[in-house]
Amino acid sequence: MDIGKKLKELRLQNDLTLEDLASRSELTKGFLSQVERNLTAPSIATLEDILEALGTNLSEFFREEEEKQIVFTDQDFFVDEQEDYQIEWVVPNAQKNEMEPILLTLHPHKKTHVLSAYQGQEFGYVLKGSITIVRGSRKYKVKTRETFYMDGSKSHYLYNHGNTDAKVLWITTPPMF
Repeated sequence: MDIGKKLKELRLQNDLTLEDLASRSELTKGFLSQVERNLTAPSIATLEDILEALGTNLSEFFREEEEKQIVFTDQDFFVDEQEDYQIEWVVPNAQKNEMEPILLTLHPHKKTHVLSAYQGQEFGYVLKGSITIVRGSRKYKVKTRETFYMDGSKSHYLYNHGNTDAKVLWITTPPMF
């Protein structure tokens, strides 16, 4: 761990100058500059004083945050092939997140399972083909390069009224798939 760099980042996050931090920690500006540039190492007691002035402590400072995966490739996808459609979960274990994106390939003249009414929202972008959203007694046609956005207050499903596969990027919050 680059202690000097991390201290400088904390200082800047707190919108403090070296002079401000020196005043708060009762250390000199020159000493703190040397610490930030890793030219000198503070004692544990001095480091505790600096961290206290920055609003943190030793245990928080040295805690290594687990790096979360933010980029996913097709090797990370999970594919569920059904008779009427295929679902690709494009973010693994998304059910633990606040939203869940899938790629849905809906075969011609087929429909998804019915999503029961729930407290949440959905967004969809039709990548290929066209679909019909059947929501209660209402039907909404959505073509390639068009989107839909709705709350989950009514049960609904998607139907492919075309003669070719339709592909939809479909996102729900909270996760529903």
